[in-house]
Amino acid sequence: MKTHNPDTEKTSNYDHLEKMSTSELLSNINKEDKSVAESVQKVLPEIEKLVDAIVPKLENGGRLFYIGAGTSGRLGVLDASECPPTFGVSAGIVIGLIAGGDTALRNAVENAEDATQQAWKDLREYDISENDVLIGIAASGTTPYVIGGIEKARAEKIITGSITCSMNSPLGKASEYAIEVPTGPEFVTGSTRMKAGTAQKMVLNMISTSVMIKLGRIKGNKMVDMQLSNSKLVGRGTRMIMEELGIDEKKAAELLMEHKSVRKVISAYNSEQ
Repeated sequence: MKTHNPDTEKTSNYDHLEKMSTSELLSNINKEDKSVAESVQKVLPEIEKLVDAIVPKLENGGRLFYIGAGTSGRLGVLDASECPPTFGVSAGIVIGLIAGGDTALRNAVENAEDATQQAWKDLREYDISENDVLIGIAASGTTPYVIGGIEKARAEKIITGSITCSMNSPLGKASEYAIEVPTGPEFVTGSTRMKAGTAQKMVLNMISTSVMIKLGRIKGNKMVDMQLSNSKLVGRGTRMIMEELGIDEKKAAELLMEHKSVRKVISAYNSEQ
């Protein structure tokens, strides 16, 4: 069996990092980071296909799952956790799972990513089915936890996608919709929380935001369904209403407090006119 050597494990283009000045370190990291957006741009057609596969499932009551380990798992959990406050969807619509469970969000859990069968066990606790979509996230594309979950899901006729930063990886080959963003060697060899993590975050942002927009969770360019969980967001909602309806701040704030939702305020106000 041929061993896959991930692009993410290639030796850094830089050496003697400990001898660099702070300015040199920052400049070189920034130079590497600039290449990430260009790499993501090249796979926009693949991202589009996955988004267009997700939307009909969620329109029909399905859910979007992310699975990953380490940094990749944390990024999936982050993206999932930000969907309810940003788009007003329930917490059960986009679900992020990380190898090792919630403990692994803060601390490394030994051997968690090597458990081939565990991801499917974790997913079954949520009764995952053909109505749902599963995206596996792994910079190297070799994480057993993620590959095992994707392979089993695909065998169960569940739509599967993947986000990797290495070409022709086992995970990419296992998934139906493979998004491969080759980011090349990291500034610190193998530290995939850097360029690879940035690329994965960008792709996740694109997927969840595009899906939610297509599900009608944005009006114009505003987060009209956002949760009003703090004073900053109440202020933002008030400004949205002022701009949309052409009313003063006091009236906008009163309406927001009454209806508890920017969308509901706009709908109610327009129906009265």
